[in-house]
Amino acid sequence: MSTLILKFGGAAVSTVNQFERIAQIIFERKKDYKQIAVVVSAMGDTTDELIELARTVNPDLPRREYDMLVAVGERISASLLAMALLKKGVDAISFTGSQAGLITCDEHTEARIIDVRPFRILPHLEANKVIIVAGFQGVSLTGQITTLGRGGSDTSAVALGICLKADFVEFYKDVDGIYNEDPKKNRLANIYPKLNYKEALKIVSSTGSQVLHTRSIELAEKNRLKLRILSFNGSSHKGTLIADSFEKNHDQFIYEDNNG
Repeated sequence: MSTLILKFGGAAVSTVNQFERIAQIIFERKKDYKQIAVVVSAMGDTTDELIELARTVNPDLPRREYDMLVAVGERISASLLAMALLKKGVDAISFTGSQAGLITCDEHTEARIIDVRPFRILPHLEANKVIIVAGFQGVSLTGQITTLGRGGSDTSAVALGICLKADFVEFYKDVDGIYNEDPKKNRLANIYPKLNYKEALKIVSSTGSQVLHTRSIELAEKNRLKLRILSFNGSSHKGTLIADSFEKNHDQFIYEDNNG
């Protein structure tokens, strides 16, 4: 049974009005994939606003309470997107990172994923519902809410794709794909239609590109999970595919704290 993971970042969910556009993208992708799981970031500047709010209360941010606070942003996006899909007649349900089974180490604000236990979401996927997961967050083995650091929602999407044996993870960004230069600064920048994992890591690291977090590429490489960068803005460009020429056996999954 084919499975697709869709990831929508802060630019895609920057305003309430854009949830209808996201819902339409999901509706179209559902025609090609029976099982779809979606990972979302917080809306626009929500995380920065929450951090600033916290600093007005306590400039020396307590790390545990920081995680409790900022995890709210992605949960808002997940719930609103579920509402937008239900309005279109698409059966959808939202989950926090912990409800979706993203298990992390105990390190607050920069947690690493050690396992994914998707027991609560699997019955809904099998019932043909669209699953929406709040990115950037998980739960530790001791039951603490944790966050994954900046760009953590990208890593959430890849981790979920690994455990669900997804065909692809598609990242919807405000650019058409990965370029050799910033296309917002140079209109003549060239897009890469396909890269292997090492090439993608090198380009993203060397250019300082924000298009995809390096942790997510590294995690995808360990498990040979294919990634695709696409434009949220309806571009006809086919985007950038990140993949190697050979597949990995799905018998064993490798997450961030494993050394396999």
